[in-house]
Amino acid sequence: MSYKIALDSCGELTADMKADPHFVSVPLTIQVGDLHIVDDESFNQAAFLKAVAACPEPAKTACPSPDKYREAFDDPQADHAYAVTLSGALSGSYNSALLGREITLEDHPDKKIHVFNSRSASVGQTLIALKIQELEEQGFDFDTIVRLVEEYIASQKTWFILENLETLRKNGRLSNLKAKMATMLRIRPVMTSTPEGSIEQLCQARGSNKAMVMMADDIAHREKNEGPKRVGISHCNNPERAEMVRDALMARMQVSDVVLVDTGGISSTYANDGGIIVVV
Repeated sequence: MSYKIALDSCGELTADMKADPHFVSVPLTIQVGDLHIVDDESFNQAAFLKAVAACPEPAKTACPSPDKYREAFDDPQADHAYAVTLSGALSGSYNSALLGREITLEDHPDKKIHVFNSRSASVGQTLIALKIQELEEQGFDFDTIVRLVEEYIASQKTWFILENLETLRKNGRLSNLKAKMATMLRIRPVMTSTPEGSIEQLCQARGSNKAMVMMADDIAHREKNEGPKRVGISHCNNPERAEMVRDALMARMQVSDVVLVDTGGISSTYANDGGIIVVV
């Protein structure tokens, strides 16, 4: 019995996942001014960040069509198919995947398909996909995998630090004056996810190092009574800071494994240049 795990392209694939036929990425698209970008292997982060910085309007994203998900599910070798989408509170990708599931089941009513709303993004989706694979390889049945993964999603939490406030300013969430003052004062907001998958500010600090320490302390406090955890860290053009966050977390809590990836197009749109995303 085989399986297929589809992630929308907000979820980063590690090098091993890219080489594994069990995984497939379903691309979203991004519009930056007149530039149309498909978030797939052709994505160029440096060129994208340059285009975003030069464009006065915010980048706009579009979720995959249901048919793109149908293509991902419609593998004759896979009895079980799963999708892991960007939080339904942030994107229409989840609903599109649900429609893709219904279309697939019309032609293949015996196929087992489940769509997971990650209630997260980026490397949070990566960790969920790896959890599905782990359970599949251990031989659990489909219904048990769905239940255990939904429990895993409910236990996850996402944090991120914004080095660049231009996305918030362009989207109207921060006035020009506040953005200018925050930049001058080196204010770095630490954001976190709600249980529903939306985003809220946890705290803010003056300077990236202080923000990183505050985030690491909050994560360690939340996980203080837990056993070893797999940690996911993604960064937008900021590998040194990502490694610092990794080391700070390993010094504060029990870590079984760290998945560290660079952001693709959609995550780069949210995090902007220098952003760090952490999921536990």
